[in-house]
Amino acid sequence: MRNSFNVIQHVDKFILTLLAVVISSFSWSQSAYENILIEEGMPFNYSPCEPSIAVSLTDPAYVVGGAILDKVYTSADSGRTWVIDTLRSDLGVFGDPCIVASPLGSFFYLHLSDPSGKGWSDPSLLDRIVCQTSQDNGKTWSNGEGIGFNGDKDQDKEWSVVSQDGKCVYTTWTEFDKYNSENASDSTYILFSKGNKNGEKWTAPVRLNQRAGNCLDGDMTVEGAVPASGADKCIYVSWAFEETIWFDKSKDDGKTWLEKDIPAATIGGGWDHQIPGLGRANGMPVTLCDQTGGQFHNRIYINWADQRNGEDDTDIWVAYSDNEGETWSEAIRVNDDAPGSHQFFTWMTLDPASGNLYAVFYDRRNYADHQTDVYLATSTDGGQTWLNERISDSPFTPKEGVFFGDYNNISANRGVVRPIWTRYENGKMHTFTALINK
Repeated sequence: MRNSFNVIQHVDKFILTLLAVVISSFSWSQSAYENILIEEGMPFNYSPCEPSIAVSLTDPAYVVGGAILDKVYTSADSGRTWVIDTLRSDLGVFGDPCIVASPLGSFFYLHLSDPSGKGWSDPSLLDRIVCQTSQDNGKTWSNGEGIGFNGDKDQDKEWSVVSQDGKCVYTTWTEFDKYNSENASDSTYILFSKGNKNGEKWTAPVRLNQRAGNCLDGDMTVEGAVPASGADKCIYVSWAFEETIWFDKSKDDGKTWLEKDIPAATIGGGWDHQIPGLGRANGMPVTLCDQTGGQFHNRIYINWADQRNGEDDTDIWVAYSDNEGETWSEAIRVNDDAPGSHQFFTWMTLDPASGNLYAVFYDRRNYADHQTDVYLATSTDGGQTWLNERISDSPFTPKEGVFFGDYNNISANRGVVRPIWTRYENGKMHTFTALINK
């Protein structure tokens, strides 16, 4: 009887273990949110990647997206169906898409320039940042205005935000004396320019960073500047340099800036990451400011990824400031898995209706190999705690040598949360979103 009982126990344990594995596997292979394929790329083509997305601030049924080099995605049903178009400008369109929405209803699409159309074979490439405007939810776009033209210098990695009243567009970016130059006399700088409400007229660029970087597109280069709009014409900007996230601010609509940059956070291991299976990756910061009038009104957030816990353990972090960036909280870990896996390519947004924070990132917590999921982390308490949930309906495995770009993106308004990411499958790059309504 004892032997029979032991056998039954072993069988029961085996069944329970098998059931747990099945349930766990099922949970890994499902998403609570419908995934929507926006675009399927062509084989042996590095695009689409570096996707950007913006939910309209006047009507969240309208969503505009884009991807390199020159794709425009528009949706009139909150992201369920999409129209794909090509962005055109006399100044050229050459990637680093940044799409932002205005509270007045318009959209701005910022990108790099290629005025000759010859790409890397012509030194005029990257001679300025270009801003194009749409007044009809992305159906048509202005020809574009140039920002920051400066001789033979290269203008790169821009991002923008619209002021709270919609009257200005704030843009920051990195200027290279010469991209990828090993010459010690060549440097990089963080620049700022302000455009009017239609993105037609821009101020002369102002340098923000005190310490210049090199031009090698790595940890010693100043990069990743993302602006945020605050109250009373305040503008906040952070960027990465070496193992520090630096912060600057203007309290007079961009006319003057701090004499000395503030070190806001440590970016352990630097911003230039090595992620297995990817040609390159980074943890450059994203800056936001809560202007909802709620409990965390005027709180500034910075979101980034780093490898402070080792090169085999990339994590997502957030820090906040409640005194206009003078001092900062300790770094708060956003991903809630056990140590030892990679989370990377983070982007964070704030719903202007609720103040809720949403961060999207790639995640490998469920696998021992290079299989990759997409996760969403949500905070309803000002970034103190985070709920993680998988939003991709199946994993993918990137292929080293296939260009994944430098970022994914996410946007939210009135509970309509729309992440956008790229995945590699069947020899092609694809652009996806998920229908998330909170």
